[in-house]
Amino acid sequence: MESLGIQVVYLLLLSIPVACVAWTITHEEVFREPRDYCKHQSETAATLPKRKFFYLFTCEYCFSHYVAAFFLALTRYHLLYDGWLGYLIAWFSLVFVSNLYMGAFGIVKLGVKKERVEIQHIETDVKRKNHQLTVESKGQKPAA
Repeated sequence: MESLGIQVVYLLLLSIPVACVAWTITHEEVFREPRDYCKHQSETAATLPKRKFFYLFTCEYCFSHYVAAFFLALTRYHLLYDGWLGYLIAWFSLVFVSNLYMGAFGIVKLGVKKERVEIQHIETDVKRKNHQLTVESKGQKPAA
């Protein structure tokens, strides 16, 4: 069994692809159509199990459990203990850390989007003022 320090490094590193896959499938444009279908099914399916099944593909927290389980099976990573208990602890730890990463990424992405909107407003104001100056310099009355 590796030292605790190595296990924690693995946890921090393995959480990155878990977060990346879960975020991409539940948020990014490339998976919009299947996600929209799943969202619709999660709201309108006839049975509760079917609605819950489709909901799993629209929620990054829920979906990260399945992605983490996949990466655990792929890497055989375990935390603190050998055997099933180590896998169980690793599973929930991967979900926790990957969701911290996704939360931080969501905040950064929101900040970038806010800056883009602010830049767009500034560019629109500059274009409008330039247009007004052009109209006024030609001796025309600016439109209201």
